[in-house]
Amino acid sequence: MYGDAEFVDHTTPVVAGTPRIAMESSVLNGPWSSLVLRPAAIYGPGRGAHASIQAGTFRLFGRGHNYVSRIHVDDLAALAEAALLGDAGGAWPVADDEPCESREIAAFCAELLRVPMPPPATASELSRTRRANRRVDGSAIRRLLGVELRYPSYCTGIPAALAESGVK
Repeated sequence: MYGDAEFVDHTTPVVAGTPRIAMESSVLNGPWSSLVLRPAAIYGPGRGAHASIQAGTFRLFGRGHNYVSRIHVDDLAALAEAALLGDAGGAWPVADDEPCESREIAAFCAELLRVPMPPPATASELSRTRRANRRVDGSAIRRLLGVELRYPSYCTGIPAALAESGVK
């Protein structure tokens, strides 16, 4: 939706004509009040880099220097609740405060899980998969809705997700 933009905030233009933007336009232009949340990678108990590393499906693309932003599912839910109860409108990117390189999150999760670093992607995996390289600033919608993140960083959110899943 943001094309090749490497840094995204609430002022970043979207690529017109994509199915998602058409769908958002239908919602935003309807005869009702609406607010669209555009979440970065959603993680939480059983979902995210830590879960795919546990399952053995996480792969590093290239050297893992691509940036990824994320949001904990509980924080996304808090934003959705505030949006439902508020009167703000528009479409907003949603992310925590700490985008990081794929290699960094993999190393963090591998250390927490006491497992080796995940392997690099194979040539066929590289050809089939779109790799993100984007840092998302979701602070504007949080300020507008008055929401403070419970997990402003994967460094607090992933250990909490693992604990909730029963992983020690």
